Amino acid sequence: MSSTGNSDKNRDTDRAAEFEYDVETAVVTGATGGVGCWVVDRLADRGVRVVGIDVDRPSGTRPNAEFRAVDLTDHGETWETIHEVDPDAVIHFAAISGTLDDPGTRIFENNVMSTYNTLVAAGRAGAEIVWTSSQGVYGTLFADEPWLPDYLPIDEAHEFRPEDPYGTSKVCGEEVAKMVARRYGVPVTSLRPSTIYAPGHYRTRPQRENFDLSTDELSGNFWSYIDVRDVVRMVEAALAAEYDGHDAFLCVADENYLGENTAEIIEATAGELPDPCDLEGHEAALSNAKAEEVLSWEPVHAWYDAEETETSRPRWL
Repeated sequence: MSSTGNSDKNRDTDRAAEFEYDVETAVVTGATGGVGCWVVDRLADRGVRVVGIDVDRPSGTRPNAEFRAVDLTDHGETWETIHEVDPDAVIHFAAISGTLDDPGTRIFENNVMSTYNTLVAAGRAGAEIVWTSSQGVYGTLFADEPWLPDYLPIDEAHEFRPEDPYGTSKVCGEEVAKMVARRYGVPVTSLRPSTIYAPGHYRTRPQRENFDLSTDELSGNFWSYIDVRDVVRMVEAALAAEYDGHDAFLCVADENYLGENTAEIIEATAGELPDPCDLEGHEAALSNAKAEEVLSWEPVHAWYDAEETETSRPRWL
């Protein structure tokens, strides 16, 4: 993980062509969702022809983007659409993540089938693939009883132990990603974001202001997070990278959003720390070191700057 503070990273990443990639046409699934809409906007702003896919079309329009209503759990619709578009890249963000809002069966079936159909169709089309797995693959996020990982910070090599349908669906999705990379010879990148927040829509302040070391329980995400703009930047970094096969990267901010010593709050709420524990200061409990090393990506947006930023989702929604 980079030791450079976010306050030192003041370059304009919203407009600058930070990562260079050769993509003329891209399919973005989950195009009207909380993250997919930002990806559509960014790629379209870069001059990419974007075909956004979701269950419903947006009410508005924008330059360089068109939208199609497709049920990704229907392999015929999915394969036909991607075949017709013939994209250079497919960015797959469509998923159900509300574990408290949907039955587990629906979450698992939707996420696994939509990922299989999308990634296989993309592989058959020879398209580069970037898709969102999740920090949920490790199992701590939605565990009934909070538990500690084998070591801290968690990295991409840590064992998967999901206890819920969402995390399990993402584990299955990563196996599909590996299969597609092997079978079709296309590069596939699995992103594992922490809890994603958009500027002006951070929900961290109440947790921070009401946090009490003596009574609070261990958080399943260890109070880690990532700004949606940095997720979009990692998509671009993955498209710009040159490697074969499948690889996975944690997508997480440098620090926790409580503004407290990470090891101290984990030990206080869990009663102990794993051995080894190599956390310093406010450093996040999930490591972004691999993304920095392989993708030349590091987060540039922090909660203490973005929390008060006023912004909204794209107008075409």
